[in-house]
Amino acid sequence: MPFAPFDWIDDEARRRADTGLVRTLRPRPAETELLDLASNDYLGLTRHPEVTAAAADAARRWGAGATGSRLVTGSTALHAELEQELAAFCGFQAALVLSSGYAANLAALTALTGRGSLIVSDAGNHASIVDGCRLSRAETAVVPHADPAAVRKTLCGHDGRALAVTDSVFSVDGDAAPLAALAEVCRDEDAALLVDDAHGLGVLGEGGRGALAAAGLAGGDGVVATLTLSKSLGSQGGAVLGPARVIDHLVNTARTFIFDTGLAPAAVGAALGSLRLLRREPERAGRARTVATALYEQLTAAGLTAVRPDAAVVSVRAPSADAAVRWAADCRTAGMAVGCFRPPSVPDGVSRLRLTARADLTDEQIATAVAIVRRTAPDA
Repeated sequence: MPFAPFDWIDDEARRRADTGLVRTLRPRPAETELLDLASNDYLGLTRHPEVTAAAADAARRWGAGATGSRLVTGSTALHAELEQELAAFCGFQAALVLSSGYAANLAALTALTGRGSLIVSDAGNHASIVDGCRLSRAETAVVPHADPAAVRKTLCGHDGRALAVTDSVFSVDGDAAPLAALAEVCRDEDAALLVDDAHGLGVLGEGGRGALAAAGLAGGDGVVATLTLSKSLGSQGGAVLGPARVIDHLVNTARTFIFDTGLAPAAVGAALGSLRLLRREPERAGRARTVATALYEQLTAAGLTAVRPDAAVVSVRAPSADAAVRWAADCRTAGMAVGCFRPPSVPDGVSRLRLTARADLTDEQIATAVAIVRRTAPDA
């Protein structure tokens, strides 16, 4: 028999092709004429001259890479500046910067739970939260989406460490979690609340301070936030924010922090530049929400089925996975990039186009985007 240990991969590839679930990489050029409603650049900062200059300046001063883990040589004064300013901006005692938002969620979940703990996780949570729950070795209970009563029922009677975890804004449909109600449940049941604010930072709250600030929960003793620097701040990396003792605990125990190379100085500089720009121009957050609402209202007025956005994500339902793929491709041909979500990215089995509002979109560009989506829409 020939040695063929990876023949099973061919079977998997055929299965994906048969079900319309093949994914491919599409390298984008540095410059494109496509109207971008696919990226997570909510505030339009990733190419802002101040932000790119801050990235370049950081690389020239600190080098191209962090050179090691944060606990060895990978921490710079720039990392400390970003952590201090992030914590102050979002209303928390302390922050810890990691190499990605994914790593931040793994760090928080694995370091704050463990064997004998209970994690209560929303069914719509991001894959990084799902993976963090798996790696934590805690008992994990997945509860119905945005259902504080189900969280209460699951926490009730648990003896030991417990934590409820949720996205602040869910990345597929753009709906917001009921944070105030979840916080009340956690207080009543003596559980911690962990919120991934990846899609809230820069969009929600006064001046874009995030969903927890908007809900009046930032800085609470039992509240921890994770976020990404790659969306509203237009850079790369992630962070955990919370009480100082929680951040100290992560420095000493979180494996995705301890054993990972620190975030590159250019990304740190860019995020810091964006944060400072947002403080000077807080109206960018409101404009992102205005653009999202305009997209939703014009799409639904055109007869399409869209989900009312709570932040900057606008979801438009497609009749099938194949139809969603064709629809996204037709939008691209017509001059616009949009996201395409299908199983397993959407566990409910409903495929969607995902449009992201950006603060720098003009009213004319919004109208163009709606016209393209409407013109290319597949038959039901």
